[in-house]
Amino acid sequence: MKGGGFVSDFEKLFSENQDFIYKYLLKLCKNSDLAQELTQETFFRAYINISKLRDKSKASYWLCQIAKNCYFAYYNEQKKIAPLSGNEADYFTVTPEDTFINKELTSEAMKCLYRLDEPYKEVFMLCVFGQVSLKEISHLFGKSESWARVTFYRAKQKLSEEMRNSYEL
Repeated sequence: MKGGGFVSDFEKLFSENQDFIYKYLLKLCKNSDLAQELTQETFFRAYINISKLRDKSKASYWLCQIAKNCYFAYYNEQKKIAPLSGNEADYFTVTPEDTFINKELTSEAMKCLYRLDEPYKEVFMLCVFGQVSLKEISHLFGKSESWARVTFYRAKQKLSEEMRNSYEL
């Protein structure tokens, strides 16, 4: 990150993305205290690895990757320490509020998906919903497997951007 100084750049990154990352982690772990702790860990790791962020426009995606890694590292560590007992399994039960939120997110994601241009929309849908391999997708389109991989990657980026934009409105 270049510009007005390392600290101010990081402070800007933090202030612009803190709530987004917290909500993302809260959705993953369904525990506000844990989400707060993992948010702090995410930004600590981001601070340590800030030199790896090449494109500021992809900062939220980069932070989500770090947050997801923090969550899975925590989850894997907890699995090693103590397997789930009967009472802890209740922690993972889906509430009516979760169901409503998931439906709303799914609805918004589908709206954003349908706004994508072709071939991004079709490649994403084949891969995610149809569980068609990238190799098979490349044959369907008469393109290389590399083309399918890049197109799927770009489709995910475009969908993520569409969803961010729809929530900013």
